[in-house]
Order: sequence, then C-alpha cells, then structure tokens
Amino acid sequence: MNFSIPLVDFVCISPAIILFLASLIPLTVKVLRGNKEQNSFASLSWVVLGAVAAAFAAISFLPKHSTTYHFSNALVFDGVSIFVTVVVCLITVVAAVMARENNATNGRQYSEFLFLLMNSAVGMLLMAWSNDLIVTFIAIEIMSLCLYLLVALSHEEKLSKEAAFKYFILGGFASAVFLYGVAFIYGMSGTTYLNMIAVRAAELSTGGYLFKLGLIMAIVGLCFKIAIVPFHAWAPDVYEGSPTPVTAFMATGVKVVTFVAFLRVMKLDFLGHDPNAPLVVILQWLAVFTMIAGNIAAIMQQSLKRMLAYSSIAHSGYVLVGLIAATVAGEAWRGDLSVIFYVTAYTIMTLGGFCVVCLLESRENDIILIDDIKGLAKRNPLIAGVFALFLLSLAGIPPTVGFFAKFFVFSAAIKQGFVWLAVWGAIGSIIGAYYYLRPIVYMYMKDEDGVSASEHYQLTFGVTTLLAILTLLLGLMTQPFYLQVKAAISSFL
Repeated sequence: MNFSIPLVDFVCISPAIILFLASLIPLTVKVLRGNKEQNSFASLSWVVLGAVAAAFAAISFLPKHSTTYHFSNALVFDGVSIFVTVVVCLITVVAAVMARENNATNGRQYSEFLFLLMNSAVGMLLMAWSNDLIVTFIAIEIMSLCLYLLVALSHEEKLSKEAAFKYFILGGFASAVFLYGVAFIYGMSGTTYLNMIAVRAAELSTGGYLFKLGLIMAIVGLCFKIAIVPFHAWAPDVYEGSPTPVTAFMATGVKVVTFVAFLRVMKLDFLGHDPNAPLVVILQWLAVFTMIAGNIAAIMQQSLKRMLAYSSIAHSGYVLVGLIAATVAGEAWRGDLSVIFYVTAYTIMTLGGFCVVCLLESRENDIILIDDIKGLAKRNPLIAGVFALFLLSLAGIPPTVGFFAKFFVFSAAIKQGFVWLAVWGAIGSIIGAYYYLRPIVYMYMKDEDGVSASEHYQLTFGVTTLLAILTLLLGLMTQPFYLQVKAAISSFL
C-alpha cells in the first residue's frame, strides 16, 4: 500500500501550516528566555504579521476557479475556501494588533495568547476547507479549545473566568450533539464525506428517520456556534466577559467559517430543494426569531459590548436568510453569494466596532457603557466619526457595505420565494436602526463628559481607520467586490 501524500496537498494547506509553525515561535522564545516575556511586544506581533504575509503568498498557489479534493478527499479547495482563508487571515492580524495594545491581553502571557490565537485560526481554516464531517468536528474542537483558553487568559478577574466556564460547558455540549449527529449520518450513509453523502442524500432522506435526526443534530451543533436563537444564550455573557480583542476575533472568525460549513452541509440536496420541506420551514422561523430577538434585546442594553453581542445575534439571523435561499431550487447561487458577501461585510464592520471599544478601554476591568460615549465627538472627533460609520453600516444605511450586504440577502430571499422572510428582515433592520443610532446621537448631541480614546493605542487606531475606509470603499465600489464573490462561488460544492 502507498501511504505517500502528494506535494500538492501540502501546498494547499500551507496557510494553516505556516500559522501553526509561527505560533510556536513566541512560546519557544519565551522558554529560551527563562519563561520571561519579551520586553517589546512589537517583536512578537511581527511574528503574526509575517505568518499571515506568508500565508497570503501561499494562497496565490491555490486553485481559485475549480474544485479540488486533497488528503483523500477530506479537504476541499474551491473559490469559497480561498476567499474565506483571506478573511480569516485578516481577522487574525486585526486581533493580534488589538491584543498587543489592550491592557487585558498584553501582559505576562502574551506569547501564550498569540500561540492560541494562531492555532484557533488554524482550526477555522480547517473548518472552512472541510469535506469530511469528522474533520469538521476536529476543526471545531481545535478552534473552540483555543478560544476557551483565550477568554480565560484575560487579566480581568471575574467576568472573563465566568465567561470561559460558561462557553466551555455549553460549547462542549454543542460539540457532543454535533458529533452524535455525525454518528447517525455515518451509520445510515456509510461515509462522512460530504461529496459522497450528496450522491445519496435524497435517497437517505426518504429511507429512514435516523439520517434526518443526524442532520438535525449536526445543524443544532452549528447553530450554537453562530448563536442562532434559541441556542444564543451564551453569546452576550461570553462576548462581554472576554477581552475585547478576543471578542472581536470570536464574533467574526467563528461566524464566518461556521456559516461556510453550514452552507456546505445544506448544499447536500437532502431536502430535494423543496422550499416547503419541514426543516426549511423550521430554519425560516429560527431566522425570524433570531433577527427579532437579537434586535429587541440589543435595544435594552447599556453596555456597548453587550449591545454589539446582541447585534451579532441579529446578524446571524440575516445570514441565515441567505443560507435558506441557497438550499432550494431556482437561483440558489444568489443565496450562496449573499452568505459569503454578508459574512465578509459583517467581519469588516464588527471588527471596526470592537476596535473602537478597545480604543475606549483604559483598564482591563473597564466596561464601556453607551452613556460613557456622550460628547465623544468633541473629545475625539475622528474616533466618533469612524464609530458612527461602523454603526451606520451595521444598520444597513447606504452607501456603506452593510447596506449592500442586506440588499443581496433580502433580494436572494425574494427571488427564491421567501418574501415573508425579507419582510421580517426589513422589520428587524428598522428595529436595529434605533440602537445603532442611539450611540451616534450620544456622541454628537450630548455635551457631558465621558471616556476618551487612549493615546497609546496607535496601531489599533490605524487598523480602525483602515477598516472604516474599507467599509465605505466597498460600499461605494460594490461591483468589483460583488464580482469577486461571484467568481468565488462559481466553483462552490
């Protein structure tokens, strides 16, 4: 038997290999220094930047307009895989820059932080590339175990430990449900490879309930990771209790790769592309509940991070609308495109929002309230301006990229016959406009004293400015971005 692995397989996973090898450098340096942290965190941050730059170079060798399978078909590389790889690398860089300057993460365990951050990114990449449900489970565990520790590493004494414990318990339960579902799927189909399950999915769906039960359990496990109602209860507490750089990394990276994995599962044709299939109907109601519950709960929040956490839940509902549109007959490609476009736009907007929160935190125990930003436009006009831009984009106000993200999701739903979902999405957006506009009103129309942006967070400020430019630029020049996403989904499974 020939157990040799083709060189092309290693070329395809080279971004993950580079990130993993780079993650060992901070720990190795710390050990060689007698367990003492580097005097300058800048040198360690350059490790992440260099690793991501090398990963970008490796991406150029990957197939962009075709679908190829590697490692005995366990991993699939197509346009979506490449696109998501770029997004995850950008998220990792932004999180590393934020963490270098944030007081909750830049202390004695910064080397360990970078190690866990890059390995969590490796798990994210494997999840986005996975064509095997077992590999998907392993990727979820790599990603999640690193996140549990990242949350707990904060210098903040109480909330972060509570958040880490809650995330660990509920995350372990969700992973068990997902794995149990995979066991049922394997028992009925004899395989865990998605492309092989797709061949028999329609037959298996009509032949027995165990296959359906397995799919439902796998979907429930994925719904937990993206905080779909009613599997969302962990998100506000964990997002608020985590260090802000970790919250930004978790709120964006996890959502992006989980929705891609979710989309690959839903493209198996086990529903027969039937818009009236019971599971499709259930997912529609989950999308409605998620959009409405997330937006209504966000209105009642006083903490800025907690408001953004509920906002993140609502955005999961919007993306789920696009995912539903991608599972039925007709112009399913519109659903594919809307999901990838939306999660990318959401990543840019949400990273920017959390960067601003990071700029306003002067101590690791700070909880920034919405009242604290009153009069911010007078104290820090540039910070107030970019934060207002991110909030307007999250609300879906033109000409920002957030407007076009919602436009593509709702238009895909209408084209696929889910008009009522688009209506509920519009209602959710109207509700959301209130709590997105409230901070803007406080910043520009209140004269009270409050927090100011730290002068020491220069790199974070630079990243925030670049994200603001990207938010506006992708809104004003949507067509090239749209065409890039459309090219990426052309080779989608």
